[in-house]
Amino acid sequence: MNRVLSTHLFVNHRLTVAMLDRIQRARIPAVEVFCARQHLDYRNSAQVNELGHWFRDSELKLHSLHSPMFTDEIWGRSGPQSVITITEPVRSKRFPMVDEIKRAIEVAEIVPFRYLIQHIGVGGEEFEEGKLDAAFSALEELSIFARQRGVEILLENIPNDLSSAERLMYFVGVTHLDLKFVFDTGHANLRGSAAGEFEIMKERVRSTHVHDNDGTSDSHLFPLVAEGGTIEWKQMMSAFRSREDQYPLLLELKDPAGAGNLLDKANEVFDRLESLRNDE
Repeated sequence: MNRVLSTHLFVNHRLTVAMLDRIQRARIPAVEVFCARQHLDYRNSAQVNELGHWFRDSELKLHSLHSPMFTDEIWGRSGPQSVITITEPVRSKRFPMVDEIKRAIEVAEIVPFRYLIQHIGVGGEEFEEGKLDAAFSALEELSIFARQRGVEILLENIPNDLSSAERLMYFVGVTHLDLKFVFDTGHANLRGSAAGEFEIMKERVRSTHVHDNDGTSDSHLFPLVAEGGTIEWKQMMSAFRSREDQYPLLLELKDPAGAGNLLDKANEVFDRLESLRNDE
């Protein structure tokens, strides 16, 4: 499977060409860039243009962009008005959120990428049919906008009642939106069975988010390296290999305190995951 690293690992730092150069020198061939204003300010033309010039001359590829979750630079701590969610039922309130996501998609005009990773709702959100109607309206508009820029939107399974594997399949079934998925191992593990969630989603999976946790908190642990992970990785990798041409192995990790060289640790995770076999 192709290797991709999410810059979520460095999300609390500004994304610079020096950071990308370090990733490239670590022989990681592609990245997913996380759209958080403190990291990639997609409205900042100077930062986007600088990255665009660098990517044009580099071997490192931009695989995907993670859609913004907040409008501020402090993970939504400025207040509820900073939250970006496509399930907002009031159109006049949803419109600026959809517009914010469009500004992120416009990065593709400078730095081409294949996928935009999009959440339906926020963590812990309860299921309501009206929220799916709002998401349908937003995604119908965003999908057209994205396709015009060569981008495909992927929906992610996240820890809420709108975005389990079953609910994502229900959503694309009732809306008839031909949207594919990004499968998040850690989020699936919070529902009890990462491999089980994958089995439901697998035909539509086009990318992955690979990380571990203890089954209760979304801690984005380094698989097979950090303590406290509970995913059965032999089983998970066997499931991934059943359709490995559909998607890359994409690590979405959190920077742990005192971990040493994070890129060396990421490569160790790639090596160890790829070496796993069910018959061993």
